[in-house]
Amino acid sequence: MAARMANSPTQVNGAWTIGRLLAWTREHFETHQVDEPRLAAELLLAEALGCRRIELYARIDHQPTAEQRAVFREHVRAAAEHHPIAYLIGHKEFYSLDFKVTPDVLIPRPETELLVERTLAWCRENPQDRYDLLDVGTGSGCIAVTLAKREKAAHVVATDRSAAALAVARENAVRHGVADRVQCVTADLLDLPPDCLPRNGFDVIVSNPPYIGERERASLPRNVVDYEPADALFSGEDGLDALRGLAGRGGDKLRRGGLMLVEVGHTQAAAVAAIFVDAGWEPAGRFKDLQGIERALAFRRPT
Repeated sequence: MAARMANSPTQVNGAWTIGRLLAWTREHFETHQVDEPRLAAELLLAEALGCRRIELYARIDHQPTAEQRAVFREHVRAAAEHHPIAYLIGHKEFYSLDFKVTPDVLIPRPETELLVERTLAWCRENPQDRYDLLDVGTGSGCIAVTLAKREKAAHVVATDRSAAALAVARENAVRHGVADRVQCVTADLLDLPPDCLPRNGFDVIVSNPPYIGERERASLPRNVVDYEPADALFSGEDGLDALRGLAGRGGDKLRRGGLMLVEVGHTQAAAVAAIFVDAGWEPAGRFKDLQGIERALAFRRPT
């Protein structure tokens, strides 16, 4: 017990510099099987100090104040219990942009950037003065806001059935200066108010829908199943209910030649492709994430 306490950041014996805090916390997180322990330690300490991660190493011998250490210590305790780091610090990077996140929204993941990349690629390949885009299940608004930020001709309707999630999405749209081109609307999947529909339909529908099956709930890591919103994770016993809804009703929301882009689970690509083809859609691409997993599927509107 004494040896453990001697290595704790609550101990006042010795100078708790930034370097020492990072080293101790990284080891502590490794012991508690926290994902990416070094990154987690850096993010939490930078938040406690009110600085950027890169600045930690320029101040490696700096000694944080007792108040800063107290904030850091509480976050370390929560993280060791698998509380998501993004919720602790209140934000998450996505496509090189910083997004506010709360427990009301799914934490943005790197694989979802594929949807943004493919939508922007479609816009480049189909030059227009205006793009009408629909982001179904927007959550934090990371997809919708990034599309509007990266494509100045994009006008995005961002939907979610959670009013709390839409409040976060609106705040992120304001944060990134695109609130005039991102319209946040309460809707369940494709049940849009008529005044949100472009005259000729949307150019692209993009969605990271819930796609985890209820039967998988027990196998999920604690930091996901215990903290992230269930409505954004689960979709029926096999996880495909929302995707079936998009396949069955998405065609009448798209213009002729329009594109549907969806994210899928790591073993779902073939099953989802079959669902869309059976509903009359034309396959338009299957795209892999950095781990080589088919994560984004594209389909053209059924005729």
